[in-house]
Amino acid sequence: MSRYALSDPSDRTPYVRLALALSLGAAISLGITRFSYGLLLPPMREDLGWTYALAGAMNTANAVGYLLGALATPWLLRRYSTTTLLLGGAALATVFMALSGFFTAAGPLLLQRLLAGVASALVFIVGGLLAAQLGARQARRAGFLLGLYYGGVGLGIVASALGVPWVLEHAAGQEHGWAWAWWGLALLCALATALLCWPARRLGTAPAAGAPSADPAHASARRHERVFRPRDFAFALAGYAAFGVGYIGYMTFVIALLHEQGSSSAAITWFYALLGLAVVASARLWAGLLDRHRDGQALARLNALLGLAILLPAITSFWPLVIASGLLFGGVFLSVVASTTALVRHNLPPSQWAAGISAFTIVFAAGQIVGPTVVGLIADGPGGLARGLVFSALALWIGAALALRQRAL
Repeated sequence: MSRYALSDPSDRTPYVRLALALSLGAAISLGITRFSYGLLLPPMREDLGWTYALAGAMNTANAVGYLLGALATPWLLRRYSTTTLLLGGAALATVFMALSGFFTAAGPLLLQRLLAGVASALVFIVGGLLAAQLGARQARRAGFLLGLYYGGVGLGIVASALGVPWVLEHAAGQEHGWAWAWWGLALLCALATALLCWPARRLGTAPAAGAPSADPAHASARRHERVFRPRDFAFALAGYAAFGVGYIGYMTFVIALLHEQGSSSAAITWFYALLGLAVVASARLWAGLLDRHRDGQALARLNALLGLAILLPAITSFWPLVIASGLLFGGVFLSVVASTTALVRHNLPPSQWAAGISAFTIVFAAGQIVGPTVVGLIADGPGGLARGLVFSALALWIGAALALRQRAL
């Protein structure tokens, strides 16, 4: 339990409902805006004649945008309310998703992916900050509430898994039929943004982490609080950067690999939907681990498990093991993200959470820039996509070894 977290037994705040509603921000920012692209990659690559390197560059552009958004978020948090940033970012993500259906040239599509990355970073970081503040008000369930927020990514993945193949099937006879899938995903983002208004306004009325206190006693106490310093979290930051490199190759290319292995459209839909459901279930699965460890143990263990999940489809097309890969990946990968928020929450006062979460998001984004292009370049050579995923697994195991060295402050 964080030594900075407080609980009020008389509090009647609907924590679970707020966390679930807030999770729609995670659904928009990652579940739909980023991870739906893996479902669209095969038809777009076939229609537009892309190499795997160019296909990977689309998610690299998204990751560059995510990095720019992560760098801008602390500055924006000092100038705008969390409600404005959360809802504004979600609305922009919706617009950029819709615009992706109007272009076929690589340049404009790369730009749309970059801009969508900027907007999604804003939504994901601000949503994570609000989720951390929500958890701090009910310390016994802090890990669970954080998991509910990050589990929203799974809702976005499930919605994409069920919706995109259906739209592609009905648009099969049209030129560039994949464009309809982009517009359908934009509609999902718009609906989620509307539903996000309630938690954004309810939680946005609370003072933001890092906001100055008018109370002289509080101001004096804060001068003696621990300040976030990147060197104090160096091994965790490095392990998280390796996670960014490793996991994104799987989410970008695993659907393409399953197509290459001869999996049917129905089988792929089930695979991706089960992966998304596993993300949702992970909220309860790893809550105890996140609450128990103040060091890098949670990050290390989850990175190691994720490497195993990524390796399975690279070495076998045996369907039960492929399904096991999706379930394990879905059950772990967003909990890696939650583990860094928990690490910040355990070791820093609330006034420093925004700085800590932003720093982890920046290294995460930097890793994601490297991952898709490197895996795409490897996939264009001997060994194909399977060899690219082996690279991703190795990156995660290196990240696990680094995170093991992180100590509690």
